[in-house]
Amino acid sequence: MKVLLINGSPHEKGCTYTALKEIADQLEKEGIGSEIYHIGTEAIRPCLACRACAKIGKCIINDKVNDFVNKAEEFDAYVIGSPVHYASASGVAVPFLDRAFFSAFMSGRDFFRSRPGAAVVSARRAGTTATLDQLNKYFQIAEMPVISGRYWNMVHGGTPEEVRQDKEGMQNMRILAKNLAYWLKCKEAAAQAGILPPAAEPVEFTNFIR
Repeated sequence: MKVLLINGSPHEKGCTYTALKEIADQLEKEGIGSEIYHIGTEAIRPCLACRACAKIGKCIINDKVNDFVNKAEEFDAYVIGSPVHYASASGVAVPFLDRAFFSAFMSGRDFFRSRPGAAVVSARRAGTTATLDQLNKYFQIAEMPVISGRYWNMVHGGTPEEVRQDKEGMQNMRILAKNLAYWLKCKEAAAQAGILPPAAEPVEFTNFIR
């Protein structure tokens, strides 16, 4: 079992990474492998809403999003981390995640479904719960179980050193990791007992006119 931890901060080893690393360390103690993936600062174009991914099996925009989707398919669970920018996820993370989740679904590679996800945010002061709500919606639309900790999954601090001083926040990262490991082990045990996720239903696309 492997967990992909996605760092949506422009800073590769900043506050968001510090929270994700605490999760990764605890997962290792639980016997679960993990990898931290840094989105980086490369320009990511927004989704064009062209739906070409449904025809060609990948996003039509040729950048690192398609490589990420190929990589993500190999993992069993996902943790998305982002700093709070203007009370929302970073401008790096949003277009990246929009296109990754949409293209994976529309291309028929619906591997996110039934795999657990968790969101983690870091902030100097505020905007954390709004950002968590935003990130959790990626999981909810993809039929992914959302894993929680003891509190909302956030850490506070302006530097990695300050984040490490947030004892409650860091403790919650460890609790989140334990809950995620437990869920993955339960899912594996269920599969061995022949208990599988429900079959996907065909999508019904409607609007408020019909």
